Amino acid sequence: MRVTRITIFGILSISLFLNFTRAQKPVYLDVKQPIEKRVEQALSLMTLDEKVAMCHAQSKFSSKGVPRLGIPEVWTDDGPHGIREEVFWDKWSGAGWTNDSCTAFPALTSLAASFNPQMALLYGKTIGEEARYRNKNVLLGPGVNIYRTPLNGRNFEYMGEDPYLSSRIVVPYVQGVQQNGVAACVKHFALNNQEADRMSVDVEVSDRALHEIYLPAFKAAVEEGKAWAIMGSYNQFRGVHCCHNDLLLNKILKTDWKFDGVVISDWGGVHNTDQAVNNGLDLEMGTSTNGLTTDGTSPYSEYYLANPYLRGLKSGKYSESVLNDKVRRILRLIFRTTMSADHPFGKFVSPEHSEASRKIAEEGIVLLKNNKQFFPIPVGKYQKIAVIGENATRSLVIGGGSSSLKVAYEVSPLKGLIQKYGKDHITFSKGYASGENEYNKEVGSQQNADSLINAAVATAKDADVVLFIGGLNKNHFQDSEGADRKSMDLPFGQDKLIAALLKANKNVAVILLSGNAVSMPWVNEVPAIVQAWYLGSEAGNAIANVLSGEVNPSGKLPFSFPKKLDDNAAISFGQISYPGLDGKEEYKDDILVGYRWFDTKKITPLFAFGYGLSYTTFEYGKITTDKKLYTPDETVKVSFTLKNTGKVDGAEATQVYVSEPKATVMRPVKELKAFKKVFLKAGETQTIELEIKVKDMAFYNETTQSWTVEPGEFVLRNAASSNDVKSSVSIQIK
Repeated sequence: MRVTRITIFGILSISLFLNFTRAQKPVYLDVKQPIEKRVEQALSLMTLDEKVAMCHAQSKFSSKGVPRLGIPEVWTDDGPHGIREEVFWDKWSGAGWTNDSCTAFPALTSLAASFNPQMALLYGKTIGEEARYRNKNVLLGPGVNIYRTPLNGRNFEYMGEDPYLSSRIVVPYVQGVQQNGVAACVKHFALNNQEADRMSVDVEVSDRALHEIYLPAFKAAVEEGKAWAIMGSYNQFRGVHCCHNDLLLNKILKTDWKFDGVVISDWGGVHNTDQAVNNGLDLEMGTSTNGLTTDGTSPYSEYYLANPYLRGLKSGKYSESVLNDKVRRILRLIFRTTMSADHPFGKFVSPEHSEASRKIAEEGIVLLKNNKQFFPIPVGKYQKIAVIGENATRSLVIGGGSSSLKVAYEVSPLKGLIQKYGKDHITFSKGYASGENEYNKEVGSQQNADSLINAAVATAKDADVVLFIGGLNKNHFQDSEGADRKSMDLPFGQDKLIAALLKANKNVAVILLSGNAVSMPWVNEVPAIVQAWYLGSEAGNAIANVLSGEVNPSGKLPFSFPKKLDDNAAISFGQISYPGLDGKEEYKDDILVGYRWFDTKKITPLFAFGYGLSYTTFEYGKITTDKKLYTPDETVKVSFTLKNTGKVDGAEATQVYVSEPKATVMRPVKELKAFKKVFLKAGETQTIELEIKVKDMAFYNETTQSWTVEPGEFVLRNAASSNDVKSSVSIQIK
């Protein structure tokens, strides 16, 4: 007979094991339940410490989940044009992974220039697939801040000067991203219209301009796009930082628009625990950094929504119901993304993504001038094509701040042109040099400018045609986060270079790669000008396809090009209007932004909003409406014919503008209220049909704090651009 001896230690061990097992009974969150029930179930199981821990960062780009309950972390990622490389846990520098090189998509100015919501949906879908593959559940973009001045360093990240165009482009972008189980985080809410003094400048703007110009794209993203996240902006609005601004976040966003997603701070945009707790912020990121370059100096536990918040909750200073609202929103985001039962796997740097990037780029390229049909240049037409300019070879996906990318490949304009025309027909000279790209620092080139010009002139002299590829780049004081441009002029001596090239060869076309308007003292001397933006991985292929005529250009400008800087509305009112005086800035241009200013003040722009040429021609028919008298709750049905009167197939972004001639308040001469991109075969005619809701003709009434449609006459105009009206029709609102 065998006797088993059990010691007191053994009994104690068994008892502890059984108690531990009972204490660690697994918790199951039912994925089959509706999201709101899952949110409430998870919330009911969380401790106060776990709730607070979800409201602030744990690393540069992530925040905590609840491992005890199987709730994962939130992982965010820049940016709006591609999925940023992996960085170290607590550093901005790349972690050196070998499998995180992404597809670069065109900058959002290029997307807006397509005037095509279908391209926006394709863009959102493909970039969302790349984010999904990389296990990011929040994409920090798109940006929809209004183009107020051509000096803003981040204009290239946004969608132009018109709130209606931005609204129609942002909605499908958001929907495309989120169909992948990735949250779009629309930024920067709100009034972040410059980089100068961006962390502190206190903006004052009328309620009318706020609602008519600066908020519509955000509103559309929330109410129509159903965006799951919003990022606050760095600046102040009426004395309070926007990342914890009660009017913007609690009243407008969460109450008026019924936003049910997460408000995420910009990195380093939080300044006060009381305001962060009570004024609508949900998730604090990047505190103790300047937003881009400096490592944090305070531990994550000392963020404003970390231990200071927890201590205030335990002392009774803060309400737990406010905390619960924040946590509900974060849980809702997690259940919509990472813990969604049906999110797809995603894709990364696939052939389909390359094709999408190229197609979006091609549709955004704008032909500004084309005397004597300089373009297209078919393959075989010329024996010697001189390509001049640093931007023909410089990487334009690197730099610019948070939108900087590590890409799997990038086809430069020069490479694309060589592939198109053959290396025997292309000669290249750099022409100018911009220096190294360093964030927050201006670094000049050590190369001799005169030597570069002389070499370029020698290359151009014997060429059949010269393609100058210049513009801006992602250097500091160019198209870059952290600082605005110093002037509207082309940098690095490019105007001098163009003048020298024209003396050597009159057949010089200028191809500009930039996200901003530039001065053009040579505009009347060059036969052709192309605005080609920052086009991403497929830049060279897209440019070559358009210049050769394989693709007919169809982009239209999403912002006006002024002839000179002082013609810009914000600049014209002096320093108080831009960039601000003693930390204060008044938007004295009010609702007259972009073409609204040029039209109303009768100032002729260099190139107008909505302008863009084609290799074919279009004939507009007279605009008509389905009737003449409408009530405020009706929809106006607009129609007109469009004929391709040229010899090649092409697309035209038709536009309809609305005006109220005898309003009781000041109104712009006209405002864009509908557009449609139409593809026509050579000789083909289509009837274009558009709808405009009468309520969308309203102005924001500052007396009643609501939208008002006045009875009386309204005029609708079809147009090829804001200053190229084809016909008009009057209607009455009763």
